[in-house]
Amino acid sequence: MNEVTAPARAGLAETCARLAAAPLFNQVIIGLILLNAVAVGLETSAWITERFGGALHWVNQLVLLSFVLEAAVKMAAHGNRPWRYFASGWNCFDFAIIVLSLVPAAGPMATLARLVRVLRVLRLVSAFPELRLLVDTLLRSLPSMFHIALLMGIIFYIYGVAGYFLFSDIDPTHWRSLPIALLSLFRIVTFEDWTDIMYTAMEAMPWAWLYFVSFVVMGAFVMINLFIGVVLNNLEEAKLRRLDELQLPPSQTEILRELRATQEALARLQKRMESPPLRPTGEEPAQ
Repeated sequence: MNEVTAPARAGLAETCARLAAAPLFNQVIIGLILLNAVAVGLETSAWITERFGGALHWVNQLVLLSFVLEAAVKMAAHGNRPWRYFASGWNCFDFAIIVLSLVPAAGPMATLARLVRVLRVLRLVSAFPELRLLVDTLLRSLPSMFHIALLMGIIFYIYGVAGYFLFSDIDPTHWRSLPIALLSLFRIVTFEDWTDIMYTAMEAMPWAWLYFVSFVVMGAFVMINLFIGVVLNNLEEAKLRRLDELQLPPSQTEILRELRATQEALARLQKRMESPPLRPTGEEPAQ
């Protein structure tokens, strides 16, 4: 019995692996994610919900069933080791969304169920390799960004305290306390009408422009360029890692598949060589 089921399981795993790797399979999943996004957006309209609420409910159930079948196919592609499906962080992310989608959309959990439907749109990130590369780059940039954010926090703190002592009496609206001063600095660094704050301070202190210009240069131009540099550096490293992954040696399943295809080709060639040659039309057999 085991001798019969083992090849059957191997054939099922190979079929599921071929299906999961098919471009059409991935395109169908992307289409279902977009359909789910449209359905969630339509649910925000009370007029549409009152008239087509039943249809939207069935669309939601169809999308959820499709995601469950997709996860089952990808698990079956690993044969006797379905847990290898969770070796990929993106598969874990997809599976977590599927599990959360099973929350009943009634009672106190209704709001959570609606939010999870919106989170399904995030599956577009896992469906596109380019988006996965960008997200991986951002995640790998977090340690370096943390140090840049720490440096930026120190600069904010120094300028916030200095701004409080310098301008709290002149412009109490923006500098009356340290938290308000930090909010004002955040407004300045985002270029949201920051010149109004500077001109108010310059009415009493003409040299106050040095404070604001130096902070804009330090907080906006330098820090933003540091963030961009870190992201670009990690993006380049992520691209190199992806090229290395594409150059990995073939797996055992791929080798067996190629060997089977080669054996079939050799069998067809041998059969063709053993068949008698065709005689030209009108030629009589030799006596």
